[in-house]
Amino acid sequence: MSDSSITSATRVDDPARPERSVFTARELHESARDLQAGRIRWATAAWIVVLAALALNLIGIIAIDTTEPGFARKQAMFLPLGLLVAAIAACPDYRRLRRWVPALCVLVTGLLLFVLIPFIPTWLVRPYNGARRWINLGITDLQPSELAKVVWVLALAAWFRLRWNVRSLQGFLLPFVVTAIPMGLILLEPDLGTALLFVPTLLALLLVAGAKISHLSILTLSGALAISAVLFTPVRGYLKEHQQDRIEALIAQIEGDDRYRDDIGYQGDRAMTLVGAGGLTGVGRDHAATLLRFNHLPEEHNDMIFAVVACRWGLLGSIVVWSLFLILASAGFLVAALARDLFGRLLATGLVTLLISQMVINTGMTIGLLPITGMTLPFVSAGGSSLLTAWLMIGLVLNVGLRRPRRMERWEVAGTG
Repeated sequence: MSDSSITSATRVDDPARPERSVFTARELHESARDLQAGRIRWATAAWIVVLAALALNLIGIIAIDTTEPGFARKQAMFLPLGLLVAAIAACPDYRRLRRWVPALCVLVTGLLLFVLIPFIPTWLVRPYNGARRWINLGITDLQPSELAKVVWVLALAAWFRLRWNVRSLQGFLLPFVVTAIPMGLILLEPDLGTALLFVPTLLALLLVAGAKISHLSILTLSGALAISAVLFTPVRGYLKEHQQDRIEALIAQIEGDDRYRDDIGYQGDRAMTLVGAGGLTGVGRDHAATLLRFNHLPEEHNDMIFAVVACRWGLLGSIVVWSLFLILASAGFLVAALARDLFGRLLATGLVTLLISQMVINTGMTIGLLPITGMTLPFVSAGGSSLLTAWLMIGLVLNVGLRRPRRMERWEVAGTG
């Protein structure tokens, strides 16, 4: 059998499965090497990911200083800690993490259940705006849902590495169960935004694992219909009342109806005002600080930090932030393409997709394209737990990128890893 017939979803010793995957492991690997032109070091893409994340982190500190200097100093203190977390995550061979997946799943599930227990004292589990998402650690708050995203990607990467039958519809069953557990617990906090991150990431992992495009199309259509039914149904049983109100406020805003601007749509309206005030090149620090003081935008230093960026540096500054995320995504997916095994490809793909999906949702809600959700902008928003988790993801991507890619072997397929 020729090498070109070895797919990422078919065993080489299984003549009963002649159907090709979306792409072969060798084709993916060689295409990535062509992109590097043979003269760029194999670890370059991984370091580009780190540099893009660092640039975003520095922009975030400066933006936070515009509105909350105290939070900016705290964020600056967390930056070296985040770099340390990334360095630690990058050191051991990422393949050794597979043995820790069951224990990590139990730990994260336990933490997600812990924050939902009603009689836990509020000094330990801090409710905020009606949500129970944070565990008080003293110097910062731990958000279990942040860790759950990373562990979930590790779990699915380990699963897809061992299951060559991902191209069958039945092979989708367990991954969706594994996904439904953390999604359901996070929705109960409630945290709709974080729960939605699992959907595009799961689709990306299925695609890289070798799932059929037809199956993915069916799942995508079914998921879109289900989300539409939940979000736009007149029956309010699916979502919390304030979540349904925010969706209605967004629809009214798009239609030019401003009746919600002083109520549930206040935060979105204030954010859009700041974005518009920034113009093309921004208004500078002092003017931006004045506008923020009189604008009264809630959560301007974390969930709404992109509005601060747009106000201070204008459209050009916003484009710089989007471009840095695009660079991070491109380099991260290149790391995935160059990975030495399927587990590494899945791990890098899942983590990068999570970060980019979070950026899309956060900036989309800030500029009025998506409903307001409690979601930070990775590396840019204030918050120790979210920042350390983002750097943990970068460290794992760097870990995959630092392992020298080798020539694809015949046994490096989804069924054998």
